[in-house]
Amino acid sequence: MEEYTLTYMGDLRVKARHERSGTEIITDAPVDNEGKGQSFSPTDLLATSLAACMISVLGIIAKRSNIPLEGLKAHVKKIMKSDPRRVGEVVVELNFPPGNYSEKDKLVFERAIQYCPVMLSLNEEVVKTVKINFQ
Repeated sequence: MEEYTLTYMGDLRVKARHERSGTEIITDAPVDNEGKGQSFSPTDLLATSLAACMISVLGIIAKRSNIPLEGLKAHVKKIMKSDPRRVGEVVVELNFPPGNYSEKDKLVFERAIQYCPVMLSLNEEVVKTVKINFQ
């Protein structure tokens, strides 16, 4: 079980502390929702968490299979909906580094990302679009 402490700093900013490591992050409300947009918003973190989770799961598989994945990148796009304001879609484009990926490797990677904990935790109403590019 992980624990976190969040503190409202005023001006629509929140500091979150990861208790085990002491790491802190600051969120800021987006410009289109009365904030300054000077840091990740909470919904930005949701979208980036999905991609980070996918990359982490892929990293576990790659490590077990001795497949180098250093340089794997994800580009994330968050699409908001209104009434009520919420994340409507998260688009994740995974760009694999150059490598000799077998068809089996590719299939295992493609299936694995569907089972990352964040993917499984998101409401079914949130569209999750994933594009995978093997170089």
